[in-house]
Amino acid sequence: MHDNKWLLEFASDVHSQNGEDGILAKILEVIGAADGWCVEFGAWDGRHLSNTYNLLANRGFSGVLIEGSRSRFRDLQAAFRDNPRVFTLNRYVGFTAADGLDAILAETPISQDFEVLSIDIDGNDYHVWKAVTRYRPKVVVIEYNPTIPSPVEFVQPADMSVNQGTSMLSMTLLARDKGYELVSATTHNCLFVTKELFPLFGIADNSVAAIRPDESLVTYIFNGFDGTVFVRGYGKLEWHKVPYLESKLQQMPRWLRRFPDTYGPFMRVIAKHYRSLKKRRWL
Repeated sequence: MHDNKWLLEFASDVHSQNGEDGILAKILEVIGAADGWCVEFGAWDGRHLSNTYNLLANRGFSGVLIEGSRSRFRDLQAAFRDNPRVFTLNRYVGFTAADGLDAILAETPISQDFEVLSIDIDGNDYHVWKAVTRYRPKVVVIEYNPTIPSPVEFVQPADMSVNQGTSMLSMTLLARDKGYELVSATTHNCLFVTKELFPLFGIADNSVAAIRPDESLVTYIFNGFDGTVFVRGYGKLEWHKVPYLESKLQQMPRWLRRFPDTYGPFMRVIAKHYRSLKKRRWL
């Protein structure tokens, strides 16, 4: 058996963000896929933080690259104009029968069990993958929200106007429902293989806790016995770079921030009325 995180030893970037190029190369070596097909969306210009450009440019893969933005799509077309193995499509991938990945890929010659699918759309990644039923790629690289702690289940609403993301645990539970197992993860992406291929990796424990490389972007909020709210860990909104302020998160006024057993009779009455007022505001 390998160490649970052994694939991280191969992490390296050609155009990927957090070592996905190297990890993917090793995964493909293990499953015996020297070449084949890959799909990526949103593909941007085909190079920027891409998990598939290395496969297309350097490893002889064919591919389908999908980008919704018209201006970015022009850059994508230009990047692959001379590569007949790459199909570029100007679409937004959704999660209905009309705009889902199944319908879009049906317009291309790609096989149903192609090699690599990369999903990075900053929000509805979970829902677009859940909607894929006709195609079953061997390897899936998909973005999760790295600010969410490992034990937390969270899935954003299925709404294209919402950009919140999904926790790594919820993504892994979806993967298992779809017949996939977690083999590696980077700061922003989970990497899954079909359950039939999973034994090739010799991973004893592929739980989120065992595979996740770090929780460096997680912020923890907790309270003291006296009711003081504390913020520790990363401490800010990752994409906005705005810090959490403990002073803005306090739920009790300073004069009530004492261990309740130390309240005198008068303070107990005041605290009871304060809690009652706060509860009415919560309801």
